[in-house]
Amino acid sequence: MLLGLASRRYGPWLPAFVASYAGDALWALLVFWLVGLGWPRWSSRRVAAGALSFAVLIEISQLWQPPWLLAVRGTTLGGLVLGHGFLWSDLLCYAAGVATGYVVERVTGCQHVQA
Repeated sequence: MLLGLASRRYGPWLPAFVASYAGDALWALLVFWLVGLGWPRWSSRRVAAGALSFAVLIEISQLWQPPWLLAVRGTTLGGLVLGHGFLWSDLLCYAAGVATGYVVERVTGCQHVQA
């Protein structure tokens, strides 16, 4: 989480590609780990599917702009969790972040218990 926030805050000092996309990929990686913590008996594959589904739903929800939801997004926490505007590139970042979590689990052997 701290790395994702730092990628936004210190973006001007980072390579443009990193500044533009690292925060979204790291957010999805955090979602992957949180889903894994919430459902520890799920397989890594199921955690990845759940995390990616959640991330995609959040991104699609950005197409919906009712006043009450804009007010939630206007808060710091709401903006960090729900985002502000739909971008196709965010979907690729989410896939990269979730894939990173999945690969790290598989390579390190720190996997979830099979369901």
